[in-house]
Amino acid sequence: MELCTRTLTNSLLFNPSFSLSSSNSLLLRFNTSLKPFKFNLSSFTSHIQQPSLYHHTSSPFAISASSSSPSSVSLDSEENRLREKLKVTTTEEANSRVRLHVEVPPLVCEDCYERVLVEFRKQAKVPGFRTGQKVPESVLTGYVGSRNVRKATIEAILRTTLSHAVTSVSGRALHDSVRIVTKFSEMEETYSSLGFLRYEVIVDVAPEIKWISDDAYKNVKVVVEIGSDIDAHIASEREFIKRYKSTGVLKVVTDRGLQVGDVAVLDISATTIDKDETNIKSIPSAETKGTSFDTEESDRLVPGFVDSIIGIGRGETKSFPLVFPETWMQENLQGVHAQFTVECKELFYRDLPELNDSIADKLISGCTTVEQVKELLLQRCQEIEQTAREQATDNAILEQISKMVEVDIPRSLFEEQGRQFYGANLLEMQTKVKLTEQQLASLSSPKAVNEYLEHHKENITNLIKQSLAVGDIYRRENMEIPIDDILKEVENSVAEFKRSKQEYDEERVKDQVQEILEGAKVLEFLRENADIQYITV
Repeated sequence: MELCTRTLTNSLLFNPSFSLSSSNSLLLRFNTSLKPFKFNLSSFTSHIQQPSLYHHTSSPFAISASSSSPSSVSLDSEENRLREKLKVTTTEEANSRVRLHVEVPPLVCEDCYERVLVEFRKQAKVPGFRTGQKVPESVLTGYVGSRNVRKATIEAILRTTLSHAVTSVSGRALHDSVRIVTKFSEMEETYSSLGFLRYEVIVDVAPEIKWISDDAYKNVKVVVEIGSDIDAHIASEREFIKRYKSTGVLKVVTDRGLQVGDVAVLDISATTIDKDETNIKSIPSAETKGTSFDTEESDRLVPGFVDSIIGIGRGETKSFPLVFPETWMQENLQGVHAQFTVECKELFYRDLPELNDSIADKLISGCTTVEQVKELLLQRCQEIEQTAREQATDNAILEQISKMVEVDIPRSLFEEQGRQFYGANLLEMQTKVKLTEQQLASLSSPKAVNEYLEHHKENITNLIKQSLAVGDIYRRENMEIPIDDILKEVENSVAEFKRSKQEYDEERVKDQVQEILEGAKVLEFLRENADIQYITV
């Protein structure tokens, strides 16, 4: 398996505390951004010729990347000689980055200069000279402009030498991470005064993975916390009650106050108070208006809230103090003393039908008995519980694995992965909320993305470490995926793309499928070799 980082849009490989997406899809997705860099001369040429890269104006007679001349360095022997002539010094830097100091000798610069003149002679129509007639160098440079010739020569030197300069990091460089950091003006000054060229290149390389011990991943010990809310029996009973209640009719309460089982429409507000009941501040996250409130679904409320409003009547207001528990989901409210004010706007009770087999079909279409409904719900919840248990197990294992490795993650890799996470999150948000163009533009701004990267820095870094560790285990254990399995999954994926009328790149799909299967195989290996303890919380 090639060294690669996986974009994990499935919670199966997510740190449970890190929710980049609320999707419950069981599909693992990976990407190949850590595949070894393959040099593509045309891709560098396109960057070189963009004025924004070096902050200069390109020559009006820009040389084509595919242009050649009799003096062009193209044969293998000449390629080797060119590589020998270049002086390249490498310096290892932090964050898996390598700096290349490249010095191009006068001989190579002169060769590029001659080729530039050949191209200008082909393209420039100098007054007084016929097509094909050799224009003297002084006349040509005077017509084109000596600075334009100099700029074109420097660009030609870069196109000619850059691919050779990065050979020292071939196989290590990350895709699209090679960048020239020397200002064009500095290169121009060196070339003008000294007749040779110096420039520096920064390359992000595949990070080295260091384990605390070679076989650390074979003896993983984890404690997996399973929430009581996913217990199949508890969950199925809750779902049954919810469905049964949905068959009833809400009727207005006229002769009494709120009881457990009622549904009330409430206006709620809250303020913080200290022990002396001074320094009062509002709690915006606790304020709601016109909220429909089911007294039997109070699991996520501040303890004591329901008991405090029992007996409240329509149009009445109650005020009472409560304390947010230390385990409250919002850290800034943990342990906070608050004064709640609740106004009851409407009050209803449920007029439920008799619970017998006659309503079974209303609970689940096709069922004929209540017992059948309960059995089917339990079966579904058991499947959900098993999936959740497996997800929690994989999360715990991967979290432990990430603590066993040291990785110096390149900045470009971090930013790419973070942007992919953010993009996936934004796309899901768009499908749910239907953001306006203005909102989407604001959320897609560099500022918004950078804030996201900074806020989720630790979690993104942790996920990258997990992915790199998984890939390293695959190689260490010499794992293989049968080609038939890959082809079958590729066919299924392509068929799904076609059904949904989405564009796809079959090679890209194949790469992703292979990486998905490889990741799944590693997780299976880790589960088999791990010491796992389950506890219910």
